[in-house]
Amino acid sequence: MYALRHKPVTTPSLAGHPPADQRGVVLLVALIILVALTLAGVALIRSVDTANIIAGNLSFRESAVHSGERGAETALASTIQDGGTALYGHVAAEGYRATREDPAEGVSWDEFWRSTLQAQAVVISRDGTLNLCPDPPNPVRDADDAGNNVCYVIHRLCEGVGAPHMSTANCAKPPAGANAGGSFSAGGPAQIASNQVYYRITTQIRGPRNTVAYLQTTVLR
Repeated sequence: MYALRHKPVTTPSLAGHPPADQRGVVLLVALIILVALTLAGVALIRSVDTANIIAGNLSFRESAVHSGERGAETALASTIQDGGTALYGHVAAEGYRATREDPAEGVSWDEFWRSTLQAQAVVISRDGTLNLCPDPPNPVRDADDAGNNVCYVIHRLCEGVGAPHMSTANCAKPPAGANAGGSFSAGGPAQIASNQVYYRITTQIRGPRNTVAYLQTTVLR
């Protein structure tokens, strides 16, 4: 008798090749996408933070400018308008100088303030009084409601002390006007000299977040 032998039957693959093993490609792609999304989120947060810082700095700058304008108005009202003959000489208690002082060529106004004007300036205190401008500032005594310390110094734009009509003062003045009714010559106009003088108010404002601003105002009186 003979025994029947059965040959095992194999199932061919669809493409004619054995199926490939998965090697984590999907996981790698997912990690790459996750990293990209994380970087995009960090960049967005930094962008928002930068925008907030810029907006805050602009707000502090506007506040400093407004405080500086208040300082210029105080200098104009309390010293220049009411000074009279006292303006012919220096008035240290009010931050007033009868002669002009300018920074040397190549020197910034910030450097000029720290080296020269700081010692001449006065600060507007909370109670409205004027005191010598301290360095560093005194926020308890001098800061306004916005947290700004306002110091200013006034310079009469003259080369020397004395009355503005004196030649030794040599003050900067507006050009003389013409008077059609003058009689220097037949029918000729006469020049009217002006005793008005230019004054320069330099204001330094120091406020929150190390804000430092300078404001200059020129007035004619």
